[in-house]
Amino acid sequence: QVLLTESGGGLVQAGASLRLSCAASGRTISSYGMGWFRQAPGKEREFVAAISWSGGTDYFDSVKGRFTISRDNAKNTVNLQMNSLKPEDTAVYFCAAEAYGLGSKRIQQYKHWGQGTQVTVSS
Repeated sequence: QVLLTESGGGLVQAGASLRLSCAASGRTISSYGMGWFRQAPGKEREFVAAISWSGGTDYFDSVKGRFTISRDNAKNTVNLQMNSLKPEDTAVYFCAAEAYGLGSKRIQQYKHWGQGTQVTVSS
């Protein structure tokens, strides 16, 4: 069982940066594909970024050039660096793991989820 715990969320002004971290326990995640998803009030959960076991990355169009996903297998963590934040980035951000290792953008691929961390961006 992979247990995921997110941290790093908070309240910031537009244009600021935040760094989210996802700490895994119970199993090493070096062979897992890892993803970040977000859910705003009244909206469905949506893909933000993913990283494969080999380091390949994929991003939602609206965050390309602003967000960077990375993984530190030695620390069993995955990070999401978020720069130039916008009010529309406001959501609960979830870390997820999928055993295929591909870093898919398909939410159905992910079987392990964290509890989420709130990110609020004020205008």
